[in-house]
Amino acid sequence: MKFEPAPLKDAWIIREDPIGDDRGYFARAFCKKEFANHGIDFNVAQINTCFNMSAGTIRGLHYQSDPAAEPKFVRCIRGAMWDVMVDMRPESSTYLQYFGIELTEDNQTMVYLPGNFAHGFQTLKPETQAYYLVGEYYTPQCENGIRHNDPALGIEWPVEVSEISDKDKSWSLL
Repeated sequence: MKFEPAPLKDAWIIREDPIGDDRGYFARAFCKKEFANHGIDFNVAQINTCFNMSAGTIRGLHYQSDPAAEPKFVRCIRGAMWDVMVDMRPESSTYLQYFGIELTEDNQTMVYLPGNFAHGFQTLKPETQAYYLVGEYYTPQCENGIRHNDPALGIEWPVEVSEISDKDKSWSLL
């Protein structure tokens, strides 16, 4: 695994480091020890997956606040998506800044975002699927969200929105 700091404090872009031969390749999808070598204490509480039928679908932006702040490790395993994270930590030098990156089934790229980061994505292809390793259990009383089109953030989504849940459309503005 190859770790590269993301533009937001404590977030990472992680790429597979495949070892290939005539059969194909082998690569680690997750290694707790490699995370620890980069100062990341990440304990997996849940592994979630989501499947999206249409290109242009937005999920998010979601996060859990303390005491159930939710670090995440996200990967696209089918199709393509524009993955977005927002630093929601008031004490952080990157507070309320966002970062977006394309994750696809082919580019072998993943992202890690620490707790108290909002997360969302937009599908770029139909039939897109992602999985998330999550470091905290879902805790409804700690659930929060930000509207995807909040002008305070100015997130530039790459394609027209085709689908978004009523819940995600109704999050408060910052």
